[in-house]
Amino acid sequence: MPIRRILCAPIAFAALASCSDGGGANQIIDPPINSNRPPTFTSAATASVPENTSGTVYMAAASDPDGNALTYSLSGGADRAAFAITSAGALSFVTSPDFENPTDADGNNVYLVQINVSDGTANATLDLSVTVTNVGNDNFRVRRVATGFASPLYLTAIPDGSGRVLVVEKAGLVRILNPSTGAVAATPFLDITGTIATDSERGLLGLALAPDFATSGTVYAYATNTAGTIEIRRFTTFAGNRDRVDASTSDVILSIPHPGQSNHNGGWIEFGPDGNLYLGVGDGGGGGDPNGNGQNPNALLGKMLRIDPSRDSFPADPVRDYAIPTGNPYAVSGGAPEVWMTGMRNPFRSSFDRTTGNLYIGDVGQDSIEEVDLVPAGVNGLNFGWNLREGTEPFAAGPSSATLTPPVAEYGHGSGALQGNSITGGYVYRGPVEALRGQYFFGDFVSANIWSVPITRLVQGQTLAASQFTQRRTSFAPNIGTISNISSFGQDQTGNLYIVDYDGEIFVIEPA
Repeated sequence: MPIRRILCAPIAFAALASCSDGGGANQIIDPPINSNRPPTFTSAATASVPENTSGTVYMAAASDPDGNALTYSLSGGADRAAFAITSAGALSFVTSPDFENPTDADGNNVYLVQINVSDGTANATLDLSVTVTNVGNDNFRVRRVATGFASPLYLTAIPDGSGRVLVVEKAGLVRILNPSTGAVAATPFLDITGTIATDSERGLLGLALAPDFATSGTVYAYATNTAGTIEIRRFTTFAGNRDRVDASTSDVILSIPHPGQSNHNGGWIEFGPDGNLYLGVGDGGGGGDPNGNGQNPNALLGKMLRIDPSRDSFPADPVRDYAIPTGNPYAVSGGAPEVWMTGMRNPFRSSFDRTTGNLYIGDVGQDSIEEVDLVPAGVNGLNFGWNLREGTEPFAAGPSSATLTPPVAEYGHGSGALQGNSITGGYVYRGPVEALRGQYFFGDFVSANIWSVPITRLVQGQTLAASQFTQRRTSFAPNIGTISNISSFGQDQTGNLYIVDYDGEIFVIEPA
């Protein structure tokens, strides 16, 4: 049978072809059809993984009806940045997830991501949700460690691995406490009684051990002298005995006159991650900052200060035994070189997050607002607004200005579960109780309320309302005693959180 040739010529702008069999007869046939079909996902649209998981958390899978090779990629989702995926479909977290410190967009530990699969020509997408579940020891208790202290105001760790802590008493004693037994050393660690004023808000207000304390035995105290002047005093321990400070080594390295008023002395002192010494100083007292210290860059009152006590840039001045860190905003000109942050009323208890280096400040308000301020690691020169602003509210018709940094959290005055009258700043928990990690704990001296907030909710430029606080007064009820006037929180070397009660009791939050 002879083979017939069919000759085809294209017809412009048509989806058909004109063909001839060589004998003059034309035939119309359809053009070839592209037969590639898109792939289809076969893996589930949900996954669940325990916190702290590393490596692959989900394996994307799809089939292709044409048998083409498939490659996977991320194409969207609210939490796309939290994930990475290989071309073979292995999905992993960029940073291992922490249930107590979620980073998903909704903060609910459900991470949303869109996965794309391609056969080189056609694509398909899958909207995946990955739920992070809680693991670890979530059970804790609040145990009264000791009682009988005289107006305790602060607690800090002895960095020798013993688990012991130092308790600062207002009248001038610092005592050594063993939390595991409740025993208090008979001999004080430091005794400066009789050399300080203790009326009203004056006294021995804070203590900091030098970063090299184990070898140098150097200690710094924040106190008010008998005239009411704020002094930072440096001491050293007796040679061969780190449990006792030699009071005769006292050296006033910084002196801040505090005329007229006995309140608003501040009192926080701590070494930062950079090795510099940080101080929280009140505005000098009196209602409304009558001397305008908070907004005066030349005044040391109403500020957060930063100095370097390892050097002395003022050898001719006996009460300026330190150097100025180069990052201070007025290190060269424009204000007092010691000033680091401005616009404080009475910063009472601050702390560095030992993981991130961020600084959290509890600043006591006046008529209506108590606030938590945040200084992200590496940031200098913020102005927190006092006495132009009280929290987010205008004070004395203070202006609203982009140069003023609002608090990251605030609460109003009153006696309710989300209210108080005098904030006591706290700590970001980094201790052994898994459920509490990544939470900032703080309280109120007057109402005795204790709250926590995930640090992911404390964002610079935004102010968290009290309705978002977690009330801890019930869950932190101690095994014995009552938490009534929170003068400070504290930490030991392992990150256990302590509550210092002004009536003389010390409590610890620890694994049950």
